[in-house]
Amino acid sequence: MGPPGAGKGTQAKDLSARLGVPHISSGDIFRGEMAVGTELGEQLKKFVNAGQLVPDDLTTRIVVKRLGQADCSKGFLLDGFPRTLEQARSLDAEMLQDGGKIDTVLYLDVTPDLIAQRMAGRRMCKKCGASYHTVTLKPKTEGACDRCGGELYHRDDDRPETVKDRLRVYAEKTAPLIGYYDQQGLLRRVAADGTPAEVQARTFPLLGL
Repeated sequence: MGPPGAGKGTQAKDLSARLGVPHISSGDIFRGEMAVGTELGEQLKKFVNAGQLVPDDLTTRIVVKRLGQADCSKGFLLDGFPRTLEQARSLDAEMLQDGGKIDTVLYLDVTPDLIAQRMAGRRMCKKCGASYHTVTLKPKTEGACDRCGGELYHRDDDRPETVKDRLRVYAEKTAPLIGYYDQQGLLRRVAADGTPAEVQARTFPLLGL
């Protein structure tokens, strides 16, 4: 977990590959629905494009359904969920029914100024959702994804006028999760400034990797 632009998606993809468990991103699930243009996707688009959180009940229902798939039987890595205390408590209750639990929460700590710089330069792949940056994580071919060749674009919710609202919503709704997981002894803080490789070098040792 961490504020918008902290690098959660980038770190989660590498970490899930190292651990051999699926990377479950609520954002990726949402973008997939929006790209296909489903009824659910149209509902989600209204919230995401406005920089607002998707309602707790809708988000929890979507993610818990994904966690029930076979590839999650030996573990998973969550990215972008939970984002509110209600979601966290609902997730704990759902997992407890199946005899499972969250064992570690990584908190990527980064300053608001750096977040603004990152999001101004962030580019996403329209096809696979891979993340790049115009300064720190450039694709091999400008405007094209290294993984699938898809077109890179600047997300509406990464634009300056939306970023401010996203950070406000984060402070109000998501930041309380820091204390929630810290009290359970699950929180591990990671200084998330620097390049993705530098952040990864700080993250892996916390998990014994």
